[in-house]
Amino acid sequence: MNNENTKKYLNIAIIIAMLGFVYSVWIYAGAYSRSIQPSSFRSFSASGEGKITAIPDVAQFTFSVITEGGKDIAKIQKENTGKVNNIIDFVKSKGVEAKDIKTQNYNLEPRYQYFSCPPQPLGGSPRPCPPAEIVGYMISQTVLVKIRDFGKIGEVLAGVVEKGANNVSQLSFAIDDLTVYQNQAREEAIRKAKEKAESIAEAGDFGVGKLLSIDEGGVTPIYGYDYLKAVPSVAGVESLPSPTIEPGSQEITVNVILRYEIK
Repeated sequence: MNNENTKKYLNIAIIIAMLGFVYSVWIYAGAYSRSIQPSSFRSFSASGEGKITAIPDVAQFTFSVITEGGKDIAKIQKENTGKVNNIIDFVKSKGVEAKDIKTQNYNLEPRYQYFSCPPQPLGGSPRPCPPAEIVGYMISQTVLVKIRDFGKIGEVLAGVVEKGANNVSQLSFAIDDLTVYQNQAREEAIRKAKEKAESIAEAGDFGVGKLLSIDEGGVTPIYGYDYLKAVPSVAGVESLPSPTIEPGSQEITVNVILRYEIK
């Protein structure tokens, strides 16, 4: 009887041990399977920067015409519009196309006359201050102009002021289509990142595996030049000298980070 019970308990123990072994193998297999998934590959990163220097091919600036007058708004509008149209006609005569001329701002606002408050009596009722009175209106109109023929920039700037612009500013140079230069800079950045990855792998005594990801970032500055930021008056000016304008160069920069699998 005791032998039968002993065999029975021994068989149960063996079965439990086998189940435990099978479970352990299953857990290990699952953990190993997860360890070799691509997302768990050991990896490293290498960065690269590409720079391309290019000459800007478009210049742009803004001019404003400010007109002050009395309470006859229609009269002020007519005067302001006439000056603006005259300047635009001049700009077009220098080869600037209509698509490169854009009204950027149009503003009408009243002009006020303010009065001093009367002396206030001591201990008595306060005397009201007279309200401000509208004495006229002011209209300002700002136009953006793009110039593609750099040989005419100075002549156009001087002529705009001569034709009646009160303010000429925000002259800047840019590249109209950056795509070609960005592609060149990107190719250089990727090439440098690949070279750096090979160098890192050689120093670390491991192999470069497959490319896992590419991250890109870039900064393209635009260099500006202000000309006649504020011109209070051009009355009586028959001719203004044309300034010499140099567009300089523009640097297109692209940065990339390549992440590789470690072999």
